[in-house]
Amino acid sequence: MTAPGSLTLDGLQRKFGALAAVDGVTLSVAPRERRAIIGPNGAGKTTLFNLITGHLAPTAGRILFEGASIAGLPPHAVARRGISRSFQRTNVFLRLPVRENLRLAAAARGRGSYDLLGSVDRLWVPMERARGAAEAVGLTDRLDVPAGALSYGEQRQLEIGIALATDPKLLLLDEPTAGMSPEETHRMTELLAGLPRAITLLIIEHDMDVVFTYCPRIVAMHQGAILADGTPDEIRNNEQVTANMLGTDRHA
Repeated sequence: MTAPGSLTLDGLQRKFGALAAVDGVTLSVAPRERRAIIGPNGAGKTTLFNLITGHLAPTAGRILFEGASIAGLPPHAVARRGISRSFQRTNVFLRLPVRENLRLAAAARGRGSYDLLGSVDRLWVPMERARGAAEAVGLTDRLDVPAGALSYGEQRQLEIGIALATDPKLLLLDEPTAGMSPEETHRMTELLAGLPRAITLLIIEHDMDVVFTYCPRIVAMHQGAILADGTPDEIRNNEQVTANMLGTDRHA
């Protein structure tokens, strides 16, 4: 039996005309693992997430989650399998309070809980899950605040809370610290470190301090392919990664 939360990509490819945005990616992510994906703009990182979550269909290759193929499934079907994600830009209901943003996500995840606009009191399970998500992302004291009144950093926290409210087995975070101040980035790093260990996590991140501090294994992508896959020390000392991503060409 395949372990919960495991992800396998085998020869995954996505072409847009003659351009291979993702080019033969083979990768295995173990249950409960924390894995970062780094690379320059255009490396194929977000396209890879879009393939995993069903927002794009692969041109070739396989995507296995817990041993079953999910390649080509629509996003809602992928989410039903236990995969959730955040996006580069905040994706919240700005006019609704934090509580309702989280409740709607929790209700959408639960089977038979589609009375999304019904009485809050009658939706006990989604509300409990919403409260748990709020606690996990540090927004317990902001439950009644409209999402639009939150700071940018808090909105990013809320987006992760929305993903957590769906009770995922695999969580994909796309640039969670993008646009944040150093103080907000520090808070986000602490939030990531405190996420439930039962959740498998894949994170695209540009802040190398966050990546090297938080993730014990890192994948470096370049031009749609995997350039390196290793520990933080192995990535730091990889000459190809250094030349293409970390700003220094040792052969120059």
